[in-house]
Amino acid sequence: QVQLAESGGGLVQAGDSLRLSCASSAQSFHNYVLGWSRQAPGKEREFVAVISFNGDWTYYAESVKGRFTISRDNAKKTMYLQMNSLTPEDTAVYSCATSPRLTRSLDGFASWGQGTQVTVSS
Repeated sequence: QVQLAESGGGLVQAGDSLRLSCASSAQSFHNYVLGWSRQAPGKEREFVAVISFNGDWTYYAESVKGRFTISRDNAKKTMYLQMNSLTPEDTAVYSCATSPRLTRSLDGFASWGQGTQVTVSS
């Protein structure tokens, strides 16, 4: 399991943007499929987005498609989630994790980290 650390969350207003980061010190960072999930208090964790080894393939949950963009910089060993047009429904703790394969759900991902809090006010 690769150690990952999320950052970049904060308190914003509806319509604002945030860019989250998921950083790792692993030498083999480029060998892992990476993904983002989110979880609001008392709610189930939900899949947000996933990205392939080299960043050429991505998939998004319908709730964020067109607003969020997942990317990665293997040289910097960092994955990003650019979030635009945020709404209160996006309020949650956002976490990242690795997966052995490309997936369109939470299935296959390793344990999720502490995450970073994103709060969107209306």
